[in-house]
Amino acid sequence: MRTSLILFLFFVTGICGAQPSATRNVVDDPSPGAGRGLQDGVPAYGATAIRYKQQGKTAFDIRFKEPVVISVASRPEKWGFFQFPNIDRMADGNIVAKWNLTQDAIEAYGNDTRGTAVSANGGKSWHQESSEEPGNGVLLPNGDRLAIYTPKPIPEKELQMPVPVGVGLENYRKSNFNFYRLSELPESRQGVYFKRLKKGTSKWELEKAALDDPQAARYSLAGLVPIVWWGDIKVAGDGSLIAGIYPGFLIDKSGKTDPRSGAFFYRSADNGHHWSILGRIPFQLDTAGDTMSVKRMGYTEPAFEILKDGTFLCVLRTTDGAGIGPMYGSYSRDQGKTWSVPRVITPAGVLPRLLQLSNGILVMSSGRPGVQLRFTTDARGMQWSRAFEMLPHDINFKKELSGGSAQVSCGYTGLLATGANKFLIIYSDFHYQTPEGTIRKAIKVREVVIDKK
Repeated sequence: MRTSLILFLFFVTGICGAQPSATRNVVDDPSPGAGRGLQDGVPAYGATAIRYKQQGKTAFDIRFKEPVVISVASRPEKWGFFQFPNIDRMADGNIVAKWNLTQDAIEAYGNDTRGTAVSANGGKSWHQESSEEPGNGVLLPNGDRLAIYTPKPIPEKELQMPVPVGVGLENYRKSNFNFYRLSELPESRQGVYFKRLKKGTSKWELEKAALDDPQAARYSLAGLVPIVWWGDIKVAGDGSLIAGIYPGFLIDKSGKTDPRSGAFFYRSADNGHHWSILGRIPFQLDTAGDTMSVKRMGYTEPAFEILKDGTFLCVLRTTDGAGIGPMYGSYSRDQGKTWSVPRVITPAGVLPRLLQLSNGILVMSSGRPGVQLRFTTDARGMQWSRAFEMLPHDINFKKELSGGSAQVSCGYTGLLATGANKFLIIYSDFHYQTPEGTIRKAIKVREVVIDKK
């Protein structure tokens, strides 16, 4: 079995310059739900057709189209620049891609310096243009579109701050979080901000919504007080909005804050003007699933999806303090009020993304190392296919080639459905070789077509 897999990988990757074969390659997964190490990933760097079998029976036919380069950095860029891409469909039907062009730091929150490109032909070609489109909006039942917005942080010295209710774990800044009860913060640091495109209009407007959560805490860091409320918003079957966000810091019954973050879920019954706490996934130690669990700073970057049968699914990142940790899955059968005990579903990953196609296939993207796609038809989203690799990540690149990072990608991705059985994935490639032979960061997109058998 091992020999046949090696031969398969040889032909798929096109070693020694061979062109991708038009023949459909076969991957047989004899033990679905097991063997999910990154070493078991299936390379799909270029145009590739794969028949994916589980226990001898065909589960999926997958066609990975050739990657399309959206934009290439003109010079070596350090961490934070030319990465963190997202993709969305605009009100006019065109597709917009956006990526970060500033540092990855609290001081840059609210800085909207981003690269932008637009496609009018489903992602086949792109042109650079400015756009007010946030790139992560959700269509509401009333016809509005809503996107989470992060305002600039305010220095603590400019605010009348309450007494802290806890001190957080030391982070990569080598400084501590100070926690404050949400309801006791100055009015400007309460609530949550959005950009809204009202139905029938063409201009996005900034607004502030009320947030009701008596047990929530917010933090200050490096002398700044941000409003960080990041995550996915979905429309529930009853028309209400459900947001799965991070970071979520919980104040316990003794009045102290748990320094390890969790995922919090909020509900709005008025198209996003008021939000109330719905449920939580607090961090839980799991030394059996993650030997470094005790060193983690909590769950973060939750991907959230409402499945066809009404199940709420959440995939969570764990990291910080002990390197990139495993991703966990949790689900809710009562519309997000209570959640199953999270369990490991992948060995590593940052910012998972979930996309449910109308043909019943659930797609998950994540990264670091590299960029991976996984698929499932599991009603609970707990058992996934092997990882399909978008980039090689087992090569020892020199750090200076990408302006300071030995990573091949930031690992952050975006997903956008383009049909019942197809979608686009956007990601960064830190080691793209230009026609001139230089190595630069690039933003790429590719179409994937998948059919369930």
